Amino acid sequence: MRTAAEFTGPGGPSPDEAEPPVSPRARRGFRLVALVAGALPVLAFPRAGLDWLAWVALVPGLLVVRAAATGREAAVRGWWFGAGFLTAALYWLIPNIGPALVLVAAGAGVLWAGWGYAAWALLRPGRLAAALVVVPSVWAVGEWLRSWHALGGPWALYGATQWRHPTVLSLASLGGVWLVTFALVAVNTAVAMVLIARSATAGVLAALIGLSGPVVYTPSPEAAGRPMRIALVQPGVVDGPDRRFADGERITAALPAVDLVVWGESSVGFDLDERPDLVARLTALARVHGPLLVNEDARDASGRISKSAVLIGPDGIESRYVKNLLVPFGEYIPLRRELGWVAHISEAAKEDRVPGTGIVLMRAGTGPGAVTFGPLICFESAFPDQSRAVVRRGAHLIVYESATSTFQGSWAPPQHASLGAVRAAETGRPVVQAALTGVSAAFDAKGRRLAWLDTSRRGSVLVKVAPAAGRTPYDRFGDYVPWLAVGVVLVSGWCAVRTRRGR
Repeated sequence: MRTAAEFTGPGGPSPDEAEPPVSPRARRGFRLVALVAGALPVLAFPRAGLDWLAWVALVPGLLVVRAAATGREAAVRGWWFGAGFLTAALYWLIPNIGPALVLVAAGAGVLWAGWGYAAWALLRPGRLAAALVVVPSVWAVGEWLRSWHALGGPWALYGATQWRHPTVLSLASLGGVWLVTFALVAVNTAVAMVLIARSATAGVLAALIGLSGPVVYTPSPEAAGRPMRIALVQPGVVDGPDRRFADGERITAALPAVDLVVWGESSVGFDLDERPDLVARLTALARVHGPLLVNEDARDASGRISKSAVLIGPDGIESRYVKNLLVPFGEYIPLRRELGWVAHISEAAKEDRVPGTGIVLMRAGTGPGAVTFGPLICFESAFPDQSRAVVRRGAHLIVYESATSTFQGSWAPPQHASLGAVRAAETGRPVVQAALTGVSAAFDAKGRRLAWLDTSRRGSVLVKVAPAAGRTPYDRFGDYVPWLAVGVVLVSGWCAVRTRRGR
């Protein structure tokens, strides 16, 4: 039997070959190392904020899977790596889903098995070009698959680690967060090849790929009207809907006149159709301080619960948008009949909220100075297709309302707020987010940070944003990067099968 070192064909040794004698203890040790290596990249996300680490954080994992004796073991180590990554990235979900987090991480972690196999097969001398294309493609496909709403949604996409670097995020305007992810994984792959094969070419390519964002960076998006003054209201952790409403009202009453006032998600815990007194109080605020975008989270007359962004103008309610994409376990339980038990051992949703039926655009102001904006709610900021949808409908500004009070002491709020920078770079639109308990934030149309009101603060923040028009390539062409990655994975898989059969 040939060993991995003796085989020089393009696919590496067959994963169906018997493994050389390795003690179960040693095998478990390597898999635990892969699990820990999977947690390392999470340090590149907020709140740790070591975003530079994203360019090399995958290297330990790549070396661990590359050291496997067979492709099968490399795939298993990739699986463990993915489980470690998801456990670290989603640890703050423990209050919501309890021990089910282990099941989620183990189940979704299998998406990294292909990445492990690809790295094992291609991180070898003479295969640099294939490695730089195939390994990032397999990672991108895995991220794309787990980003589907039915599988939990796109949290902790690797490209989002670069939210503080508008020049790097220029790649997002070309191919979305997927292209930023591809570049990061490609650089990690090249660095691993430098260590494995002492390849100077790999080092040069790593530098060139890392510079690709600054090369395509353009500083000035197309303007769409005068700059707007927007106030983001953040009352903090407040118990009870009456007090929460009163605090939002008090903070707003202290504001100057602005173009738009935004309250956070669940800022109004009453059905406004049944509370004309509250509508009158909000309308009075809108007449003095500017239109208000509040968020209603209450049971309606039919007994259903939904979350709605409600625009209040000088004459009362002007428009309403109902949240489309609900948080799994937080706002509904997928397959409730089978998984409803989670609600008995955690803070998962006791009943399902009702989703909306589509995108709604709103207008702030009147006459030629009015600005069309797209309201989205909380979890929807994680989905690139939602922000693209409002831009395609004509939005010149994206407004998010959010609440992360359940996760107040965790890394979730800053990770959530940072997504606004990525969505801004992708769409070429400024983004503001009002969070009930923080983090409230604002970014210009290139993803540059304009405001950041952390979870420890209460009150409001005023920010001036410039509405933008035009279309980025990502707005026009959508998710072509993951589709191309799917093609790469299919072709490389077909080639590997043919090579094995040819032996």
